[in-house]
Amino acid sequence: MDQHFLTPLFAPTSVAIFAGPSDDPEQLTEQARLLHPALRAQRFTGTYRFIDIRATSGTLADLASAKSDLAIIALPFADIAPAIELASRMDCTAVMVLSSGISAEQAEVLHKVADQAGVHLLGPNGLGIQRPPSQLNASVAGPLARSGSLALVSQSGSLTSSMLDWAASNAVGFSSVVSLGPHSALDIADVLDFLAADRQTHSIIIYMEGIHNARRFMSALRSAATAKPVVILKAGRKRAGNEAAQTHSSAIVGSDDVFDAALRRAGAVRVQSFVALFSAAKCLASRYRPVGRHLAIVTNGGGPGVLAADWVTEISLELGRLSPDSVAALQPQLPPSASLTDLIDLSQNAGPEHYRVALQAAAKDRQIDGVLVIFSPKIGVDAAEVAKVLAEVHRTMGKPLLTCWMGEASVGEGRAVLKSAAIPTFRTPEAAVGAFGNIANFAQNQLLLQQTPPPASTLAEPDIEGARLVIESVLTERRKVLTEMESKTLLASFHIPVTETILARTAPEAMMIAMQLGFPVALKIDSPDITHKSDVQGVVLNVMNGTQARDTFTDMVERVRRLQPTARINGVTVQKMARNRRGREVHIGVVTDDPFGPVIVFGAGGTMIELINDRAMELPPLNQFLARHLINRARVAETLGDWRGASAVNMDALEQLLLRVSEMVCELPQLRQMDINPIIVDEDGAVAVDARIVIDHAPQNMTGRPNAYQHLSILPYPARYEQVWPLRGGGEYTIRPIHPDDAQMLQTFAKGLSSESRYFRFASAMTELPANMLSRFTLIDYDREMALVAVVKERHANDDGEIMETERVVGVSRYITNPDQSTCEFSLVVADDFAGKGLGSRLMESIMEVAREKGLSEIIGLVLVNNGNMLKLMRSLGFTVKPNPDDPDFRLVTHQL
Repeated sequence: MDQHFLTPLFAPTSVAIFAGPSDDPEQLTEQARLLHPALRAQRFTGTYRFIDIRATSGTLADLASAKSDLAIIALPFADIAPAIELASRMDCTAVMVLSSGISAEQAEVLHKVADQAGVHLLGPNGLGIQRPPSQLNASVAGPLARSGSLALVSQSGSLTSSMLDWAASNAVGFSSVVSLGPHSALDIADVLDFLAADRQTHSIIIYMEGIHNARRFMSALRSAATAKPVVILKAGRKRAGNEAAQTHSSAIVGSDDVFDAALRRAGAVRVQSFVALFSAAKCLASRYRPVGRHLAIVTNGGGPGVLAADWVTEISLELGRLSPDSVAALQPQLPPSASLTDLIDLSQNAGPEHYRVALQAAAKDRQIDGVLVIFSPKIGVDAAEVAKVLAEVHRTMGKPLLTCWMGEASVGEGRAVLKSAAIPTFRTPEAAVGAFGNIANFAQNQLLLQQTPPPASTLAEPDIEGARLVIESVLTERRKVLTEMESKTLLASFHIPVTETILARTAPEAMMIAMQLGFPVALKIDSPDITHKSDVQGVVLNVMNGTQARDTFTDMVERVRRLQPTARINGVTVQKMARNRRGREVHIGVVTDDPFGPVIVFGAGGTMIELINDRAMELPPLNQFLARHLINRARVAETLGDWRGASAVNMDALEQLLLRVSEMVCELPQLRQMDINPIIVDEDGAVAVDARIVIDHAPQNMTGRPNAYQHLSILPYPARYEQVWPLRGGGEYTIRPIHPDDAQMLQTFAKGLSSESRYFRFASAMTELPANMLSRFTLIDYDREMALVAVVKERHANDDGEIMETERVVGVSRYITNPDQSTCEFSLVVADDFAGKGLGSRLMESIMEVAREKGLSEIIGLVLVNNGNMLKLMRSLGFTVKPNPDDPDFRLVTHQL
């Protein structure tokens, strides 16, 4: 049951090719003519045959009896639908359509035919797939690529061919090559799901132009990036104009910025150019894994070394420097003119052995995460010999090694040595540094991936119902833009500090309110029809007395009516001015992106927000780690510490404000745009001076299943499933969803199981969970799967005799949604010393309830025949138990939800 539904596509044992009469190439489509030699030239171990669908009328029964895993169709459009139907009669579960020139409307017709036939459709308009480890070239992308551990997924046929051509001359091999095309029924998310679990694939590169379902894409990408590095090049970086922007933050944020934020949160790395994608491919093909940001530079020329160091600073890396002990040990082994102050500059006199000792020193130094070795041609120094030395040291290095062999004529042999040793080599220092930056960014983004915050913070509970009443009243009036008073009411319901604001409807009221608040005050026009008050001179600051407040009210209302005569004017708000001159102005915004949903924006605030254009973004929900990371990415962060005589601001207050905004975004799906600008923050706290909010009716469900947070592209930690239950025999235990911090407890739990219990759960004799399995079990996407852990608290004495309370996992239930999106497969295991205490039945009932809430219709499991206790439990819970047709050692247990 653990076989992925795309396995027949990537690992078929028999292939049927619908390509017309194989003995008459003139009658074939262009794709079929390319497919013939591709298949015939390979050493595919399975069977394949060509079928002329126009000559099958008398042999349909024979064809239907000839089973095939994969059908490849390279026919004119009129013949494709009949071929798909025939393929389904041949028990094909995977169909690939290589035909090109098919419109979106025609493709939709084929998708419906495939759905009705019960087959998974890759294409049309793609180049197909290659699976080099299996010698399968089911593509029209050219010769079969060499075998390797890198997977390529592309929405562009031209780029697929270019990558394969480049790889052939750069010693880069692939586990899989997938050319999707623009109208494929199977999308990037489906392919990522397969590659994430594919043992042949160690890293993935993707070229993409768009996605259809953000939740599905983020779910698959996060799952894949949990298991292996993923690098993405996306076309269309230009920001589309947003003419409908009704807040400042929406005007300064483009969808490409949001895509960057989404990839960071998914744990993937984005590159900005085709060249950078090649660079990333080189590093991934060398199986380099996440590291820190300190890059040491070993060079025999000062100029190239300085260029590399400059680029290190430019892309926010850190120059790796040898420790004093390393310098003291290395200096005597180098030429007298060598310098180890910043760069490891070996001088022009450096030979192969000098490179050897320098590289060995850098490899051992704990202050260095990776090494870039630069070689400039020197008279009397053989570039190939230096490369051979690097190849020897590289075998025992535990850090990334990148090289830059500068020049052309005299360094070609050296580059060949490096390529054969799978050491990434580049022609310029900047390209090499950029490639290391991709590795470092992957490590940083993995930290973001591991954050699974709940929708609500641990702060005081907000008045969510009050906020919803405000929203409903505005929507009832068929308005979408909240007034300042309404916006601040919404903020206050989530305990966001706001300046006291009172609405004056007449000039005398404005005077009296101002005198009660105390001067100076600010007056602002209040109108549901005016988006930006300053555009109609609807803001006056530093009003110093009552007479001025009265006159300002009168002048402002008259001016606004003259400039915007159709605007409805409620009156003028009066608020006390924030007096702290040493406070910094920041802004927090919310924008809604298509397709990723709400995004939180942070940056410098004030009246020049668009000009400053300082913004950093994060997808909700946030926790404290993500909030601090968001703040630090904005340029204004440099002013938030001790700055020009002003004390450092209260960062806790600023982080709490971001957490409150995250709560608003999670709990209020009607929220579309929001500007809190400016926010005055100082050492005492933060206060929102002005706010503007745009709302609309809640969006349609993104998944088609009931979900409280359907408007988010990343589901929050589902804290609502936490329950406390009494333990049979005394005590209590908690059932809650698993999260990444449970990894060590889960490992301890697995190690503590008896060998029989481990075998019943994993059908394996493993004594502990491998690192990749542990990560996959604890860092999950709550939209597609769920794992509930039963946790007890235990007391024990530490080495000092103090009584400590710790948590222990004593049971786990889990389900994973099947590709049909309507059924799921479960697993269950309970600690041996807690057997018979009711945990198993409670964990199963709880996981079934979650699956039922997700809209799944059936839960399925495989239980070993000799696992009598589990089979007894399944029957007691109403499961149907029957033989498994695929393996007699297991029983198939099912339950309708």
